[in-house]
Amino acid sequence: MADRRQVLRFGAVAAAAPALAGAVSAPAWAGAHGGGRSRPLVVGHRGASGYRPEHTLASYELAARMGADYIEPDLVITKDGVLVCRHEPEIGGTTDVASRPEFAGRKRTVVLDGVSVTGWWTQDFTLAELKTLRAVERIPAIRQQNTIYDGYFEVPTFQEVLDLRKRLSKELDRELGVFPETKHPTFFQRIGLGLEKPLVRTLRRNGLDRRGAKVFIQSFEAANLRTLAGEHRVEVPLVFLTSASGNPFNDPRSYADYLTPAGLKELSGFADGLGPEKNQIIPRKADGTLGTPTRLVADAHAAGLKVIPYTFRAENSFLPAELRVGTDVAAYGKSIDEQVTFLRTGIDGLFTDNPDIGVLARTLV
Repeated sequence: MADRRQVLRFGAVAAAAPALAGAVSAPAWAGAHGGGRSRPLVVGHRGASGYRPEHTLASYELAARMGADYIEPDLVITKDGVLVCRHEPEIGGTTDVASRPEFAGRKRTVVLDGVSVTGWWTQDFTLAELKTLRAVERIPAIRQQNTIYDGYFEVPTFQEVLDLRKRLSKELDRELGVFPETKHPTFFQRIGLGLEKPLVRTLRRNGLDRRGAKVFIQSFEAANLRTLAGEHRVEVPLVFLTSASGNPFNDPRSYADYLTPAGLKELSGFADGLGPEKNQIIPRKADGTLGTPTRLVADAHAAGLKVIPYTFRAENSFLPAELRVGTDVAAYGKSIDEQVTFLRTGIDGLFTDNPDIGVLARTLV
């Protein structure tokens, strides 16, 4: 079984990909990496998570082979201070930890950004312990086909993702970018496991904290980006992620306040881009269909910020009502049409679980 897992981790996983377009290289994001407007970027959201369990080396590799310009690892941290790639620090829904009797006693309730959550937490595991676990599909009711890969892939470290990026850049003869997100940075800072220092240290060790490197760092917390820009003086561009409601954790200001013209101008003092929830670009009407685009793209561009919204997915469950096909929430709808519609608003890229669709969509704009 170990040999089989090793094969599935790397090149063999790409052969079965249901790609809609070939691996097409695109120039880097203009403004952060050079002058002039370039083609919109395709960012493999958690890899190619529409086809493989998210945040696995198999998912990241498949995204690259489908033509993604960047792969996106979410970063959390272990008990012994190693950055690993998981959507959240709670791993009950993305690994097989719940079925491991040796870790039954690790289950506990933690207050995460003000909300009580019960499960298993990366900060309670050493890297060696995490490496005994295997990834599982996070939304099996929607992506049943991905469950065939449950149990085969490890939880990767950030360094392993950078090693994969380097290998694939050479193999594909194009530089693959990486778009890490710091997950719950204030939470981790408060428990003595801050993400900033190991993130910056890892980038610098790999020669990637420099102008022109194909790296963006993103966060839902403006304070985190300020710290990276100020105290740590990172050289790579920073992207502020926003939600359609609420506030960044421990921040009295709402996301909506940051997206006013004055707020965007302030953001441009320490950030280079904006990663809004896609409904902030084109909101949905009461009936679930797409409405009229907002001014956010124009306002962000006026402030000198690039815009790359999240998250584009192929299943009906995630699509506007007029682009769904049939009644099965897990069936594919007209996801190409959705991405084309958003690309025509002038966005600078998009996060997608289906990088092959993103690569195709941008050729149609």
